[in-house]
Amino acid sequence: MLFMVKGINILLEQKMSKIKVDISFSESVITEEGQAVLGLLDLVRRPMFEQVVRLFLECSGSVIVSGMGKAGIVGNKISATLASTGTASHFLHPAEAVHGDLGRIQTNDIVLALSHSGESEEIVRLIEPLKQREIKLISVVGDPQSRLAVHSDIALCMGMLTEACPLGVVPSVSTTCMLALGDALALTIMKSREFGAEDYARFHPAGALGRKLLTVGQTMWFRPDEPLPVAQLDDTIQQMLAKNETTKRRGAVMVTDADGKLAGIITDADIRRSLAKKGAGTFSVKCSDLMTPDCKRVAEDTLAAEAMAVFHKYRIDELPVVNAKDQPVGLIDVQDIVAIKIVG
Repeated sequence: MLFMVKGINILLEQKMSKIKVDISFSESVITEEGQAVLGLLDLVRRPMFEQVVRLFLECSGSVIVSGMGKAGIVGNKISATLASTGTASHFLHPAEAVHGDLGRIQTNDIVLALSHSGESEEIVRLIEPLKQREIKLISVVGDPQSRLAVHSDIALCMGMLTEACPLGVVPSVSTTCMLALGDALALTIMKSREFGAEDYARFHPAGALGRKLLTVGQTMWFRPDEPLPVAQLDDTIQQMLAKNETTKRRGAVMVTDADGKLAGIITDADIRRSLAKKGAGTFSVKCSDLMTPDCKRVAEDTLAAEAMAVFHKYRIDELPVVNAKDQPVGLIDVQDIVAIKIVG
């Protein structure tokens, strides 16, 4: 039995070794797809492209993306990109749509349909029910004379593209162009919305990129309605401890002046060192005499990665978070950032 298996493997290896691999064809695939994508520049420069961007920007509902087969797979990706960059969106399978899922579409939604031929039966069947409900239909098609293009409110026509496969039929050039056009739409809308790093992080809290874009305000434990570990300059250490008995357990207390501005910070280590020198006398020491004045601080919109850099550079574990008036609004611990796997 073992000899038979080895013999089969040898025969397979011999057969595979005789198969010719045409690398030059691979190069032609990349070239054809790249040239076709560049050919979309003319389409993007037309007024209709900007019209679609503005429609999506003004949409009070969601952008519903639909497509069949490979176009549907591309549509799923376009919808995901829209959703992650500030435009409410989800994908609707056209075959499921005509079996009840049309109910997922609201009157304030916009449908984006993808079909190179513009004649995919499953997509074409959506036209009439969408028109009956006066739902706007935007299409990405190849044939401007197709039923989908003719009945769309706006048709982004790429032209009938020649596929890169040896038979000229496997979706390749057409789907690459759909994807590029979808990215152009989604990212232009993103830029128009001024969708920034903090917005991106809010939608990507678990991703590596999102974690790097998280702000201090999004990572600190304290919330606006929660008491902060704070004491005044003239408080004694005893008073400081009594004031903060019910606050969240942290390794430091922030010291403020008469105007509520941050004056310094007292850490657990500061108290331990004082106890070693003065014993119980530490409790009568004023906060102003024990604190570290002019301590490091960050704002709520500081990136967590930047805060981590401060922790590393100055070898500290606690950072006060202040507002524009230099008043404490939070306290961030190095472990808060480590917990979300921010790399400093």
